[in-house]
Amino acid sequence: MSQGSNFVDYVKICCRSGHGGAGSSHLHRDILTSKGGPDGGDGGRGGHVILKGNAQLWTMLHLKYRKHVIAGDGDSGASSLRSGKTGRDEILEVPLGTTVKNAETGEILFDITQDGETKILTPGGRGGLGNWHFKTATQQTPRFAQPGEEGKEEWNVLELKILADVGLVGFPNAGKSTLLSVVSAAKPEIADYAFTTIVPNLGIVAYRGSKSFVMADIPGIIEGASQGKGLGFRFLRHIERNSVLLFMVPADTTRTINEEYQILLHELKEYNPELIHKPRVLAVTKSDMLDDELQEEMKKELPTDIPSIFISSVAQKNIDQLKDLLWKEINR
Repeated sequence: MSQGSNFVDYVKICCRSGHGGAGSSHLHRDILTSKGGPDGGDGGRGGHVILKGNAQLWTMLHLKYRKHVIAGDGDSGASSLRSGKTGRDEILEVPLGTTVKNAETGEILFDITQDGETKILTPGGRGGLGNWHFKTATQQTPRFAQPGEEGKEEWNVLELKILADVGLVGFPNAGKSTLLSVVSAAKPEIADYAFTTIVPNLGIVAYRGSKSFVMADIPGIIEGASQGKGLGFRFLRHIERNSVLLFMVPADTTRTINEEYQILLHELKEYNPELIHKPRVLAVTKSDMLDDELQEEMKKELPTDIPSIFISSVAQKNIDQLKDLLWKEINR
């Protein structure tokens, strides 16, 4: 199975909630009573379509081929004030970080961010009231009851935005996957060509003692990503939910470190201006090829408004210091 085939971060589904059951218009009859009062029960409510957060899920693959989700209808009310049975709810489990939108209007309805959190996506129709509700002093035996409310049918879009403490931001081949493979047990695909990473990878980074934080390797940005070039929008969406952004620029870049950093920052700002208010750290990667003198020269070119560090994942250079820096920013 290829790396991308089991990572699904976008699905469009048609949700149909159940109809409410009709109320009963029954009049009480038994051996002793030939003309009793109203005793029709209420109809049961139609089933809801419900979303539930599940921390064990990281993809929406299980929903990819499920285009229609249909909840059960409520049963009608019965005699002796018996209420109808509630329709069967359909519960869809989704990864944390799922945003739900109305497919027609694009309106964001809600986010699921907690494990076990449930939200009603499409509510079922209410059950109709039985005839005993309509009894009055002047109308002792109402022979009518309410019909149940219709269910709803609507198309919704579920989008996943990865939830992580640290998001790695950089052009293709900046060393993001290599860093993730060194600091965590994640096994991302790594090669010497651009766009090896085509889906976000998550890794848990162990930190001093029993502490840990989650790092996400977001696929590489290209210039123009904010206009949707390459797979721009799809990648940038995942950066929105990260607490700290780790910008990664390789020491052998053809531009200056600062130029490349400014281009990355510009793409984020164009996509969503709020992203530039997140805490940021700059790591100059592949710095095992620099001698001390060259590194000191390059330090003078670095942006001054962001903590920075020279690292090499392959040579394990300054990796612990990088973790310290990130931990400080996450908890700031």
